[in-house]
Amino acid sequence: MRVLVVGASGTIGRAVVAELRERHEVVTAGRSSGDVRVDITDKASIRAAFEAAGPIDAVVSAAGKVKFAPFAEMEDADYRIGLADKLMGQVNLVLIGREFIADGGSFTLTTGVLDSDPIRMGSSASMVNGAVNAFVVAAAIEMPRGLRINVVSPGVITEAMPDYAPFFRGFEPVPAARAALAYAKSVEGAQTGQVYRVL
Repeated sequence: MRVLVVGASGTIGRAVVAELRERHEVVTAGRSSGDVRVDITDKASIRAAFEAAGPIDAVVSAAGKVKFAPFAEMEDADYRIGLADKLMGQVNLVLIGREFIADGGSFTLTTGVLDSDPIRMGSSASMVNGAVNAFVVAAAIEMPRGLRINVVSPGVITEAMPDYAPFFRGFEPVPAARAALAYAKSVEGAQTGQVYRVL
């Protein structure tokens, strides 16, 4: 298969590329690096990335940012960061990507453990992750042309703990390579509408 990995230079993205490259042709994409450039907050950029990538059998998104801050300090604009980026950015990868992806292809999106196990300063991440999960489960029942869609919700990644450990006390970290297996399961398997939790 030819697999487009968006966010390929990130911690999870690198592990996904390493896992999938063993068996497939991987096209990497990112805001500032990769085979193609893409800003998932910009629909024109998403369309241009698909046009540049050529024929694609699967799309993996390991991209999307949110604002982490104390709830008492969060304002409308702070929540809109995650809504525009991690939520609608990934939704638009699907909406636009369905025009380009091969029949029977798949989309795999990314959320995270905060969808069900919140932390202080993570209200935006919890909200967005929950919304992406719900989108995937609902969209799966209406996907055209035999397309599949799943989402991976990993725990805090081991390689990210130097930056995130103070916020995730008591959480057991997940190696990026183990999280990458869930993406491979989504890309290479037959299931759809699944939230793969890697804890």
